Amino acid sequence: MPHILIVEDETIIRSALRRLLERNQYQVSEAGSVQEAQERFSIATFDLIVSDLRLPGAPGTELIKLGQGTPVLIMTSYASLRSAVDSMKMGAVDYIAKPFDHDEMLQAVARILRDRQNAPAATPAAEPRASNGKAASDKAGSAAANGEIGIIGSCPPMQDMYVKIRKVAPTDSNVLIQGESGTGKELVARALHNLSRRAKAPMISVNCAAIPETLIESELFGHEKGAFTGASAGRAGLVEAADGGTLFLDEIGELPLEAQARLLRVLQEGEIRRVGSVQSQKVDVRLIAATHRDLKNLAKAGQFREDLYYRLHVIALKLPALRERGSDVNEIANAFLARQSARIGRDDLHFSHEAEQAIRHYSWPGNVRELENAVERAVILSESAEISADLLGIDIELSDLEDDDVLDNLPTLAGANSASHEPTEDLSLEDYFQHFVLEHQDHMTETELARKLGVSRKCLWERRQRLGIPRRKSNATSDN
Repeated sequence: MPHILIVEDETIIRSALRRLLERNQYQVSEAGSVQEAQERFSIATFDLIVSDLRLPGAPGTELIKLGQGTPVLIMTSYASLRSAVDSMKMGAVDYIAKPFDHDEMLQAVARILRDRQNAPAATPAAEPRASNGKAASDKAGSAAANGEIGIIGSCPPMQDMYVKIRKVAPTDSNVLIQGESGTGKELVARALHNLSRRAKAPMISVNCAAIPETLIESELFGHEKGAFTGASAGRAGLVEAADGGTLFLDEIGELPLEAQARLLRVLQEGEIRRVGSVQSQKVDVRLIAATHRDLKNLAKAGQFREDLYYRLHVIALKLPALRERGSDVNEIANAFLARQSARIGRDDLHFSHEAEQAIRHYSWPGNVRELENAVERAVILSESAEISADLLGIDIELSDLEDDDVLDNLPTLAGANSASHEPTEDLSLEDYFQHFVLEHQDHMTETELARKLGVSRKCLWERRQRLGIPRRKSNATSDN
């Protein structure tokens, strides 16, 4: 059993990380500082050290030399990202940003320990386990996905995505990951890195929307001393830090045009020039970019370089929205529930039947991120073992429910003078919707129709489009 040392001065984080690792079959020791670790343990005997960067007394990087070859995984906040990159140059095997995702941490630990055993680079990472110590899914597709790729779900679109990831990962081709916000684009990027020949090298992740426009070029490409006000010393950029590994640029559509020109040079020539420097230097970086925006339309509008777009668009991966993933949503929700339950030390929490239905049929506009937040909120507020639909805080509309559930309530929802046209057991929801709209749209506004049907005006419009029911002109002009 691998023996891991955690060095973290925040007790809550240290305890939570210890429980996470112990549940996943690792032996764990812990310390609150480098000095405490030296006094209590023989540091070089551990298989892995996971340490915070900023510690009382001495920084976590001191453990690199004290470990005498033991791999050190550095934990850091985004504000300390530059220091994390510097620590990797000092010999840290990798870094992970706080607050970290549990699956991301388990992936990193499994990969580092695998590499320590000199496994071939192409060997898939060890399968992360769910918080209850069992495999994250009993389905073959989900198990494979969790083990190799680290993403939960086995719906056809995701199975197709896994096939593409396995084909693309071993190459050095640039990849553009597209999808709505919150769909898990960074998980796909990390899977591509972990399954590539660059897995032993760092993957540097940058959110282009989170860095001020005035600093983005310096952060990415570095700068020389005196290049601008406040540049008291020269510093390497994140592209340079990713040399030999992978650079992941999230929300690349927010990258300023000037920085886009510099990035294009990296892709075309394989070299960078720091801000304020006249000399270029070679870098070997695989670029993975992600965006929720339509870069092609941005390029046509002059807001994104067209030549850069085509450089990025070598391989395009499209992540489906959560609402398009069928029963995956419940599988993901249960994984989040297990994770949150472990954090508060409970093992009796479960969703009610109504909550499961609500999770399955809600549209989740915020995708996986919204689902995770809803589950976390429900776990915190729950006063019993059963989590109700109300605790999830999601608003289910008529269009989001199953036909059988809605048809039971249609006579009361429809109201109006429709006694002779009440739905029967043979009438589907689509038939009822079409019948009701055609019968009443001459004397009802869109707002009134939506209210009678129990849906929003947006939902009414979307159903009209899907069923091919045009609005009457008199109706359209009288209700804007």
